[in-house]
Amino acid sequence: MASCCRPSPQKAFTADWLSVEVFPSRAEMGTAAALDVAERMKAVLAAKGRVVMVFAAAPSQNEFLAALCEQPGLDWSKVEAFHLDEYVGLPSDAPQGFGNFLRRHIFDIVRPGIVHFMNGTTKDPDAECRRYAELLAATTIDIACIGIGENGHLAFNDPPVADFNDPLKVKVVELDQTCRMQQVHDGCFATIDEVPKQALTMTVPAIVSAASIHCMVPAATKAQAVRDTIKGPIATSCPASILRLYANAKLYLDPDSASLL
Repeated sequence: MASCCRPSPQKAFTADWLSVEVFPSRAEMGTAAALDVAERMKAVLAAKGRVVMVFAAAPSQNEFLAALCEQPGLDWSKVEAFHLDEYVGLPSDAPQGFGNFLRRHIFDIVRPGIVHFMNGTTKDPDAECRRYAELLAATTIDIACIGIGENGHLAFNDPPVADFNDPLKVKVVELDQTCRMQQVHDGCFATIDEVPKQALTMTVPAIVSAASIHCMVPAATKAQAVRDTIKGPIATSCPASILRLYANAKLYLDPDSASLL
C-alpha cells in the first residue's frame, strides 16, 4: 500500500507537544498508523541498517497490526522486537499471553530477525525483569507502538504504580481493578477472577525513551482516558498524559475514542 493512500484525519491538532489525529473509522486509524510506522521503519533501516521496535498486545492494536503486516518493502529480518508487558502466572500456551498474542497477530506473519519475549511463567519475576531490562539497556528503541488503557495506563503502568521517574526499565506490578476489568471488556477473559493480578511491564521512562512513539487508541471504552490524556493534568493519575511532553509522539483516535474531546 502506497503512502498516497493514507487516510485523511477528520481532525488534527496538538496537545502541548503531542500530535493527535482523529480518523473517520477504526480501520482508517489502523491503516494510517501502519503507514506512518512503515515509513519510519524504512527511514531508520536506511540510516542504521536495523530497527528496534516495541509492540503493545491488545485488541485495540488489531487493525494497526494487520495493516502493518501488509506493508511492502519492509525488511523484517533486520527488525529487533520487544513487547511492552506480560501477565505473571498464565500457562505458556495461554492465548491471553501477550507474547502469544503478538505471535498470532504479527511475529509469525512477518518473522522479525530477533524477538525478545518476556517470560511470565518464571518462578522469579524480579530476575526476569532484570534480564529483560538488560536487553533493553543494550540497545535503543527506535519505534514504540503502544496503546492507552481504560484507566490511562501505558503498558501495565496503572495509576497506582506509574512513576514518571522510575529508576527501573522493567518491573513487577500489581494490576488495579479497572485494568483487570478492561481485560474482561476486551473479551480476553470471561470474568475478572480469571485475570492475573500481577504482570511484568516496561516502565514509563523506558517507553518514552523511544525515538518515535505511535499510540493507537480506538473504542468508546477509551474515551474518558483519551480526554484525561489530552485535557487533564500531566500526572500519574493518567499515566498516558506524559505523552504530551513529547513532540516525537503521535496519538491516533477513532470517533468513539475521541467522543469526549
